Amino acid sequence: MSTSFEKFQKRRLISSYFSVVLCIFIVLTLLGTLGLFVINTEKISSHVKENIPMTIYFKREATDSIKEAFGVQLTNSKYIKDSKYVSKEDAAKNNPDIVGDYETLLDSNPLLDSYDVHLKGEYVQPKKIKAVEVELRSNPYVGDVSYDNTLVDMANENIKNISFWILVISGILAVVAMLLINSALRLSIYNHRFTIKTMQMVGATKSFIRKPFIWRGIKLGIIGALFSIAVLLYLVHWFDGLFPVLNIWEDWIPTAIVLSGVLGFGIIISMISTFFATQRFLNLRTDDLY
Repeated sequence: MSTSFEKFQKRRLISSYFSVVLCIFIVLTLLGTLGLFVINTEKISSHVKENIPMTIYFKREATDSIKEAFGVQLTNSKYIKDSKYVSKEDAAKNNPDIVGDYETLLDSNPLLDSYDVHLKGEYVQPKKIKAVEVELRSNPYVGDVSYDNTLVDMANENIKNISFWILVISGILAVVAMLLINSALRLSIYNHRFTIKTMQMVGATKSFIRKPFIWRGIKLGIIGALFSIAVLLYLVHWFDGLFPVLNIWEDWIPTAIVLSGVLGFGIIISMISTFFATQRFLNLRTDDLY
């Protein structure tokens, strides 16, 4: 009879621990995923901004040597990500509907030689891109600088809104995470409330009683965090393969910081929750245990 009861107690204990680990795992995975997204928001926003093109048109009097020198200047510029020279002949081939058959209707190609450039993400902002435009127009051989100003404003506004809501969601999720983990650990310790009170009645100090429960909580937190880190590493690997341009693996330090934060958060919240849950049962009167 006692053997069956012991087996039942053991199964219930294992089930309780499994529930705590599962809760910690799910919560930390959600937090970690959000954390990885937050630290890569700048890369994602830069990638979006760097795909907004800018075209620099030359005046007709610009010679080949001037255009070449200008190309070198663009390559060495701090705000240019990449540039491509487009001759007026290539532009005519690429835009037949716009130009039409200029050879039969016109004396010369009406298009201009140009450079198609993409700015670095940090310069695709209303004030900075305007400053870049002014600098480019200061060249006496530059006839015009064209880019979609509305698209630049829209990209920056959307990124700002997304960043704001990410911070709000992160704060809410962090609070929910603490409440869920705290609740799971409190239920786990609830099964030991009689053991806690018995130890207290025979003279054990509160710190002595708390210590094994806190260590157990830390271990459960570490186990849940390690499972979460394994899933997050897979997600990083999958996302890096999907968007290799972001170079998430190459810039591994932010990812390592998030994963370390997941482990640290799992340990700290488990330790704090176990401390307060144990303290609650230590302060209960014997009659309240029932």
